[in-house]
Amino acid sequence: MCEALGIINFEDASVDIAGLMDYRPASAISFLGRYRLIDFMLSNMTNSGMSQIEVFIKDKPRSLIEHLGNGRQYNINSKRGRLSILYGEERIMSEVYNHDVANFMDNIQYIEEVNKPYVVVAPSYMIYQIDFNEVLKAHAEKNADVTVVYKATDNAKEEFIGCDTVSVDKDKRIVGFEKNRGKYKVRNVSLEAYVMTKKLFLDLVRKAANTSSLYWFKDILADSCEDLRIVGYPYKGKVYCINSLRSYFKANLDLRSYSNAKELFKEDWPIHTRTNDSAPSQYMPGARIRGCLISNGCHIEGEVENCVIGRNVIVKKGAVVKNCVILPGAYIGEGAKLDRVIVDKAAIVNHVKKLIGTDDSPIYVKRRDRI
Repeated sequence: MCEALGIINFEDASVDIAGLMDYRPASAISFLGRYRLIDFMLSNMTNSGMSQIEVFIKDKPRSLIEHLGNGRQYNINSKRGRLSILYGEERIMSEVYNHDVANFMDNIQYIEEVNKPYVVVAPSYMIYQIDFNEVLKAHAEKNADVTVVYKATDNAKEEFIGCDTVSVDKDKRIVGFEKNRGKYKVRNVSLEAYVMTKKLFLDLVRKAANTSSLYWFKDILADSCEDLRIVGYPYKGKVYCINSLRSYFKANLDLRSYSNAKELFKEDWPIHTRTNDSAPSQYMPGARIRGCLISNGCHIEGEVENCVIGRNVIVKKGAVVKNCVILPGAYIGEGAKLDRVIVDKAAIVNHVKKLIGTDDSPIYVKRRDRI
């Protein structure tokens, strides 16, 4: 059992999944037709043996609360474990004050009450597979105050824009943080996963609150590089950073590939999620399907190629849907031609017959919209 409190943190302003985040937090966005973004980090924590997990929500909590429920589907021990959903309870004067440190301070009693020596803090919008027991082991071996999980990438000009990067010396000690503005190709990108003792975590939260009313937790870490031994833990696997509509679209389509998906989905590392009972999908005479991930409950009469299709989607006769992400309950009418489009939940595409986006700028159709 992993002797750490798991904290799933919410995202800052660098995460802007345009359109989709108008209706739910990033953590609750549908992914691959079956999952929500939070399922991957939450599964990392429960598969690592964490039994006490706190999920912090910035705003729009309804869809995430419905999805998480009491946490039973995540294999959390019902007697000794607990999944808590926490959010700031004070009235926010301005959006800039709605940050993680303020939420931690509002709920500091619940953090203090958890009888665990360590804390693991991580966001939900970074999608990867990791055993936090290995990180805790390295943390102890390095005699670190804080361990930061990071990913070395040679594609920083296009990916991880707006994320923190870390400067690491020869002993893997982190000597500085800065934002990735897309200026350099090779960067060490912080995955914003931090390991430390619970006592140090609480001390840093209080210090951040006393330093500035606008400080995020990452800001106080950056200020503490000289005072604390902050060590990097290099992660070598595949990482999908879902911080924009483009990255969300790309990740969905990339994971249709078995070679990409096998790095994230492993027999001994299940991705837990809330399940729904629905009938198998129906593929009518004349339907053509190639290279797709299609969920249960769909009714397909038209042509679907290289798409990710959520539950209970209807594609009518004569419709051609290519390179699209279709969220649950959407309706694609007869003769519609869609290419590189994201259709949100329960939207109806019927009267407009042609929508064509690009890989860098997919078209987004609003939730429950009729076009």
